[in-house]
Amino acid sequence: VDVDAVADGTDVVIGGIMEHIEEAGVHSGDSSCVLPPVTLSAEVLDRIRQYTQRLATALGVVGLMNVQYAIQRDTVYVLEVNPRASRTVPYVSKATGVPLAKVAVRLMTGKKLRDMKLPVVVTNGVAELTVRDYFSVKSPVFPFSKFRGVDTILGPEMRSTGEVMGIAKTFGQAFAKAQLAAGQKLPRSGTIFLSVNDHDKKHVAAFAADLVAMGFRLIATRGTAAALQSAGVPAEAVYKANEGRPNIVDLVKTGKVDLIINTPLGRESFYDEKSIRRAAIRYNIPCLTTLSAARAAARGMHSQLEDKFEVYALQDLHARRAAQGQT
Repeated sequence: VDVDAVADGTDVVIGGIMEHIEEAGVHSGDSSCVLPPVTLSAEVLDRIRQYTQRLATALGVVGLMNVQYAIQRDTVYVLEVNPRASRTVPYVSKATGVPLAKVAVRLMTGKKLRDMKLPVVVTNGVAELTVRDYFSVKSPVFPFSKFRGVDTILGPEMRSTGEVMGIAKTFGQAFAKAQLAAGQKLPRSGTIFLSVNDHDKKHVAAFAADLVAMGFRLIATRGTAAALQSAGVPAEAVYKANEGRPNIVDLVKTGKVDLIINTPLGRESFYDEKSIRRAAIRYNIPCLTTLSAARAAARGMHSQLEDKFEVYALQDLHARRAAQGQT
């Protein structure tokens, strides 16, 4: 979880609480995130607000502050606190309609938050910029297509070179828009290949069943296919790169795969897993390397089938919100 806030030494306003799609261990710059959060409980959100306010006050922050949290079993851990602007400030500013950098500069010149009349909602004594009516998803843009042979697995080292944002009334559609803008167009039909590590096998069946319900055909490596079949999800087993022909890389090369979900366990993945991800880059097939991203993609694909994409201009959205705030 990322939080951007502004403070004047006395008062604190939270700009946005951003829930990361990827779990802790993936660099925050390489993780997609959503504002407002979609899975965090009210209790966890309240604790995050309280911690952010207390940290800003204790550190005497005047201007911008960024805090990164990790959540495990409803326990909130503080990973790091940075009394400065973060790369997420432009994203939060576009999502909320409040130019946080400009606000921070005014605070640093002596202005006070109470005099700025920002559009905030107060929850248990903590002020936060209002975010309503729509979801904003930030997704990273990677340069993998420019570097042949590179592995796309994500980790603690930042690899993205840009960011895009999708806005919609539902999280699924906002995620699908962001992926489209990042160059990863989610399929509406076709074949999905799954190969997940042993830890993820017990979690893969639920969203895989949703993919089947949407009309997708599932193929998988033998271990993943067995896990799906034992859970009652139809899936066809295919060869790994080193098991025979035609294998999964052959299927990718011949255009018979529309989405790849491959979750290796750490960077020491097997040769065939790397060859799958490299083939995905070469033949421009969307490839997801975390189960959390795959779940979000499933919601995005469902939204593509159920809802018509709508295009919004940020200026119109924020003008509408300003008008609503005046009534």
